[in-house]
Amino acid sequence: MKTILKIVFIFSIVLNTNAQTHKSNTGIKGGYNLAAVSFDGETETGQRHAFHIGFYGESFLSESVALQIELLYSQQGYELKDGGGTFTQKLDYLNLPFLFKLYPYQSFFLEVGPQVGIAVSHKEEFDSNFGLFDTSQEFDPQNFDWGMNFGAGFKTESGVSLGVRYHLGLGSVYDEGNPHNRVWQFSIGFDF
Repeated sequence: MKTILKIVFIFSIVLNTNAQTHKSNTGIKGGYNLAAVSFDGETETGQRHAFHIGFYGESFLSESVALQIELLYSQQGYELKDGGGTFTQKLDYLNLPFLFKLYPYQSFFLEVGPQVGIAVSHKEEFDSNFGLFDTSQEFDPQNFDWGMNFGAGFKTESGVSLGVRYHLGLGSVYDEGNPHNRVWQFSIGFDF
């Protein structure tokens, strides 16, 4: 991790002259999630299609380097399909990402940083494709989640941003099977 931060820091110094002057800002963002869970680092589930929404604050440390803190409501979990039906885990979080952002060019940014999350709701459903056998049941996932985010995007001078981010969960969702969250997020944001 230290090596990555050193490389990003050196890269930002070299490209600092290419960046436009930015100012610190706050805003709102939201978008589409493709969420899955990886079991034991070997098997990944099917994806749950969901959304995220929240607020961010971006503070520039130099013309091309910023720190962004967010508070996001994020729908996560996964789906498993087979001939008998579809099992869906709905696991929703309040996430707090801390992102180091680099603007190597005027509107393009790269981002990396840790994230912590608190589970606010969870529900597991089985749809048998035949109403008589549908079930809804609750399990007890871990309340706390953490991991790393990696992303990139574009931000206009008017404060509209488009971004894509990958969340690599490092905390176990459940005690058994060592499952970790894996989430692709596609966002649009608006500065206030």
